[in-house]
Amino acid sequence: MFPETSRSAIRMKTLFALITFVMFTTAATAQDANALLKEVDDNLMPDSYEAYRKLINEEPDGSKKEYTFYTVKKGRDKIAMLYLLPASEKGRATLRVGDNMWLYIPSVRKPVRITSLQSVVGGVFNNADIMQLDYHVEYDARTVEEQGAEYVLDLKAKTTTVAYDRLKMWVDKGKKLPTKIECLTEAGMLIKTIYFKEIKDFGGGIVRPSVIETDSPLFKGYKSVMILAKLKKKEFKDEIFTLTFMPNMESLR
Repeated sequence: MFPETSRSAIRMKTLFALITFVMFTTAATAQDANALLKEVDDNLMPDSYEAYRKLINEEPDGSKKEYTFYTVKKGRDKIAMLYLLPASEKGRATLRVGDNMWLYIPSVRKPVRITSLQSVVGGVFNNADIMQLDYHVEYDARTVEEQGAEYVLDLKAKTTTVAYDRLKMWVDKGKKLPTKIECLTEAGMLIKTIYFKEIKDFGGGIVRPSVIETDSPLFKGYKSVMILAKLKKKEFKDEIFTLTFMPNMESLR
């Protein structure tokens, strides 16, 4: 028989070893989850690129409104977008640098601030969805689980300025590309679901979903669809992602 002090010491050592194991396992899981998230980002978008996209907003009565954009991105936190269609929107531009966003309207001739949760085009996609930065820039991956042919990542916003408090991301194990994302509040309430569809080879080693759809229990009967028509790697100067350059976006095409 061990003396009581010896038994207490053994229990303390066992408890310490268990806590250390849990902490190490949790840290290793988070590290693996963030590495996977970074790989997903790398597969979705080059570091710098130009793209042509169409956005379709569908309403409950079946009516649709379509927009066509020219988009450029540089690095982790700079993205700018020029409206091409409809004609009534032509010449408008939006700019995002980190958490800051602006809208330029030719008739106003002055950029105005907009927020991530607003939508300058209406529909279910908000400004943060349309001008999406890399996920690993805005979110920490806390855990990763396996569900059949997919991984499921639990993502937590790094700051309170991010559009969604939490994301739950399903990732194809083989392609390392997202198939579905649930956007959630801190309490776990579903805001919207984003679906990634129709894998396409854009050339230059870029193979990714070309169609992104979203719906929301908060907007029953509404749906928004984003179609990526062209995407290629391209380098841009920093001056392009400034307020003074917004009226000159057309010169990039």
